[in-house]
Amino acid sequence: LLIGFFWWMAGKSSRAQSGMFGFGRMKARRYSSEQPRVTFADVAGANEAKAELQEEVDFLTNPGKYHELGARIPKGVLLVGPPGTGKTLMARAVAGEAAVPFFSINASEFVEMFVGVGASRVRDLFRQAKEAAPAILFIDELDAVGRRRGAGVGTVNDEREQTLNQLLGELDGFDPRQEVIILAATNRPDVLDPALLRPGRFDRQVVIDLPDRKGREEILRIHTRSMRLADGVDFRALAGMTIGLSGADLANLCNEAALVAARHNGRVITMADFEEAHDKIRLGVAHPQLIDPKERRVIAYHEAGHAITAWFTPDADPVQKVTIVPHGQALGVTEQVPGEERHNLSQSYLYARLAVMLGGRTAEEIALGDVTTGAENDLLEATRLARRMVTRWGMGKLGLVAFRVDEQQPFLGYELAQKPDYSEATAAEIDSEVRSLLEQCHEQVRQRLSDLRHHLDRLVEALLEEETVGLDRLIQLLGPRPQPQVHDQIAADGRALISGDSVSLRQVRPPR
Repeated sequence: LLIGFFWWMAGKSSRAQSGMFGFGRMKARRYSSEQPRVTFADVAGANEAKAELQEEVDFLTNPGKYHELGARIPKGVLLVGPPGTGKTLMARAVAGEAAVPFFSINASEFVEMFVGVGASRVRDLFRQAKEAAPAILFIDELDAVGRRRGAGVGTVNDEREQTLNQLLGELDGFDPRQEVIILAATNRPDVLDPALLRPGRFDRQVVIDLPDRKGREEILRIHTRSMRLADGVDFRALAGMTIGLSGADLANLCNEAALVAARHNGRVITMADFEEAHDKIRLGVAHPQLIDPKERRVIAYHEAGHAITAWFTPDADPVQKVTIVPHGQALGVTEQVPGEERHNLSQSYLYARLAVMLGGRTAEEIALGDVTTGAENDLLEATRLARRMVTRWGMGKLGLVAFRVDEQQPFLGYELAQKPDYSEATAAEIDSEVRSLLEQCHEQVRQRLSDLRHHLDRLVEALLEEETVGLDRLIQLLGPRPQPQVHDQIAADGRALISGDSVSLRQVRPPR
């Protein structure tokens, strides 16, 4: 009995010690080649990225061809793109095409409060990948551990930097002939430490951007393969009304449409179900509520101001719907959807955006002789856009200059270390020019809405009676919309991109 007791105690101590020393081991998710595979056929809307990554697949399946020529395949490939565009899915598809083991880990899992754990986990992860070669090692959200060094303070930051140093060492220590490829993903490449991106580490970047119209149609078809659809579902039309949505957004749209159909006790998913799901995602859940008649009229004038300004401004995005039914936290919504996809935005288009943003408050001034707090977000967005026009895009009286104006602080320590690249006098000029631009635009909108007062009142009365006015009804009330200028019809990506900044193309009114 005594011998048995000591044997039990020894086993318990051994297990505790094993758990303590195993704290630094990396428990990466491993997908073997025997499991159901994801291939390039399961990834839609990223043909350029698939073509670029095909070389990595060829290296894993036919390495001899490259070794004989003395070629060095990039050991690290960085997948860059907005959230939800399928970076993780693309990495799994590369492994599926090559039929090799796939190790997946989120970079945030490296760092713990204990010093040295992160570096130990990096070593263990790379050891596992080397033992399973040929293999693919995927690190998601690389910016969680790979941010620029020397910017923060504290023990956690020191641990992160030690982890990053170990990661850099492991990348350098890879034998070029080892059949292991490291893929990483991030939506913030601008905050990564430059040492990660030098040749020999993550020296190849593959951009996985938001899908275009054709890509969105392909994605929708993939996500509805197992769904029971009605005959009238038009994927081309759905792709046209989902500009700016990522692959994850489109997957969510398909699921929401199925939920809508189930809620209505439908046996198949119809086009109307997709449209209702789209409105729910874009605008929020509609929740009619009792609103004071006076406030209801204020909301109607505010939304009508946005709609009239957009309707009679040829360079603005087309209005699709105006409603005073509360959606989400907004008491009213004016929805604009671009008729075509865009890459570059012209100055006239940006002025039109400013005008639409200021249209709601201006309509309140003209019709009610008073203003409300409902324009708070409009003013914030208009000020931000006007500041970008002046400081980044050379569209103000300051001339062809661009300044670094940090509107966000993705990494506080790094941002605090930077100083503005302009003087206080220039800062005052920037503020003055932004204010002048907004005031000039406001005066033009005020003149336009005054001239169109009969249209404004007519749309308000329709909103008060019908609550929601769609495109066909808008044409009945306001007549055909003026056609945009030719120089603004630039067909490209669903987002508005200038100098790497994304500008939303959807005007949804904020909570009041």
